Amino acid sequence: MKDMALWNEGDWVAVIAAIILAAFLTGGMLIAASKKQEPLGHPKGLYMLFFAEMWERFSFYGMRALLIFYLTQHWLFSDGESTVIYGAYGSLVYITPVLGGWLADRYLGQRKAVLFGGVLLTLGHIAMAVEGDGGQGDPAINVFWMALALIIVGSGFLKANISVMVGQLYKLTDPRRDAAYTIFYMGINVGAAAGTILAGYLGQTIGWAYGFGAAGVGMFVGLVVFVVGRSALRGAGEPPAILAKGKEFAIYGAGVAAVAVMWALIQYREVIQTLLIVSGVALLGYVLYQASKLEKEPRERIWAILFLIALNPLFWGLFEQAGGSLNLYTDRYIEIGDIPASVFQSINPIYIILFAPLFAMLWQWLGRRGLEPSAPAKFALALFQVGAGFLVFVWGAQSVGMAAMTPVLFLFLIYLLHTTGELCLSPVGLSAMNRLAPSFMASLIMGAWFYMTAVGSFVGGKIGELTGGESGEMSKDITLEIYNQIGWIAIGVGVIVLLLSPIVKRWMHLDTLEDETVDDDLLGQSELGEPGGAGLQPGMRPQN
Repeated sequence: MKDMALWNEGDWVAVIAAIILAAFLTGGMLIAASKKQEPLGHPKGLYMLFFAEMWERFSFYGMRALLIFYLTQHWLFSDGESTVIYGAYGSLVYITPVLGGWLADRYLGQRKAVLFGGVLLTLGHIAMAVEGDGGQGDPAINVFWMALALIIVGSGFLKANISVMVGQLYKLTDPRRDAAYTIFYMGINVGAAAGTILAGYLGQTIGWAYGFGAAGVGMFVGLVVFVVGRSALRGAGEPPAILAKGKEFAIYGAGVAAVAVMWALIQYREVIQTLLIVSGVALLGYVLYQASKLEKEPRERIWAILFLIALNPLFWGLFEQAGGSLNLYTDRYIEIGDIPASVFQSINPIYIILFAPLFAMLWQWLGRRGLEPSAPAKFALALFQVGAGFLVFVWGAQSVGMAAMTPVLFLFLIYLLHTTGELCLSPVGLSAMNRLAPSFMASLIMGAWFYMTAVGSFVGGKIGELTGGESGEMSKDITLEIYNQIGWIAIGVGVIVLLLSPIVKRWMHLDTLEDETVDDDLLGQSELGEPGGAGLQPGMRPQN
C-alpha cells in the first residue's frame, strides 16, 4: 500500500468514494432493520430495490468508465472505431430490455427476470477481468466479446423489469410515485459514482483486471441484496400465471443462446444499424396495433408515450458522448492533474445525488401550486440544457486558445447542464411510462423506452466517430466543431417540443387516470403455496 504522504489527488478521491459508499451501506442496513413498513414515507421494498440497483449500477458504470480506454489502450482500436464499439455495446444493452420486458410480462414475472439477468451480469463482469496480453490479435479478445455479450443479455432481463417493480409498489394515482422514481434514480447514481471512481481508479492506476474485477464484485453484492430482500417486495414482480418448470428453463436456455447472438453482433457492428431499423419499425407497429384496440383515452395515452419515447435518441445520443468522445477529450485535452480521466465520469452521478432530492421537492412544490411543467415540457427543458452544455463547453475551450489545455471548470459545467437536463427527462420518463402504459403492456413499454435509448447510444457512437475525422484519431478542433453543431440542433428541437407540449399533455388524460382493481386471490397466495410469493400477506391490501 502506498504511503499516505505520497497520495495524489486520484488516491484521495478513491478513498473518499469508498467512505461514502460505506456510509450508504450503513444507512441501508438501518432501514432494513427498521420495523416500520414505510420508513421515511415509502415502502421498504423501494429501498431494497434502491440498493440492489445501486450495486448493479456500480458494476455497469464502473466498466463503462473504463471501456473506451480499454478499447484504445489495451485492444488498440482507433479512436473512431472505439467510439462505434462503445455506441454499439450501449445500444445492445438498451435494446435487449424490449425482449426481457416482454418475457417478464407474459411468463417469468419481473422478479425472476431480474434474478436471471443478475446472474448473467455477474458472470459478464467477472469475464471482463480476463485481459490477456492485449492487441486485436490476442485470442483473449474473444473472452472480452463474450463478457460484453453476457452483460448485454443480462441487462435485457434486469434493466426494464427492476424499474417496473418500483411502480408496482404504488397505486397509479399515488402522488409519491415521481418522488419514488427520483429516489430510485439516486440509488442508480450512488452506485454509478462509486463504481466509476473505484473501478476507474483501480483500472487505470493498478491494472485493468482490478477495475473490472471490482465491478464484478459489485454486481454479485447487488444480486445477493435482491435475493435476501425478496419479502420487502410484498408480491411485486411475480409471474402473471403459473409457469411450468419446463417452459421456465426453456426461457433461460433461450437467454443463454442469445449470448452467442450478441457475441457475434458486437463484432459485426454494421448489422446493428439494420437491426435497429427493422426492430424499431416492428415495435412501433405492434404498439400502434395494440393502441388501435383501446378506447379513446388509453389510445391517446399511447400516442403521448410514443411522442416522449421518440425524443430519447436525440437526448441520449448527445448525452452519451460522456463515456465516449468526451472521455477521450478529458484524457487528452483537459487539465486534470493526477486524477485518472475515467474518474471524471463520476461528476454526472454525483450531481444527480446532490440535485435529485431538490428536483423531487421542486416538482412537488410546483405541483401543489398547479405550476408543475408537464412531462413533454420537462423534455423540452432537457433538450435546452443538453444543447447549452455543449455550447458552454465549446466557448470555454476556445476562450483560452486552441493550443492551451481546456480548464477543468468547463468539464464540470457541461456535466452540470447535462445532469439537470437528465433530471428533467429520465426519472420523469420512467414515471410517465409506468403511469400511462396499460398494465398488460407495462414492461414492454418500459422496454420500448430503453429501446429508443439504445438508438440514442448507437447515434452517440456515430457522433463520436465523427470526432475522429478521416484518420480515426480524435482532433481537438473537429471535436469542438461537432459539439457546437449538436448543441444548436438540440436547442432547436427543444423549441419545437415546447410548442407541441400542450397537445401531448391533453393526450395523457391525467385527470381521468384511475387505479386498476386487483383480484384479492393473487397468484402465489394459494396456487404456489410459497412463503413470500406473489400474493398478499394476511390482511394486506394490494398496492398496485
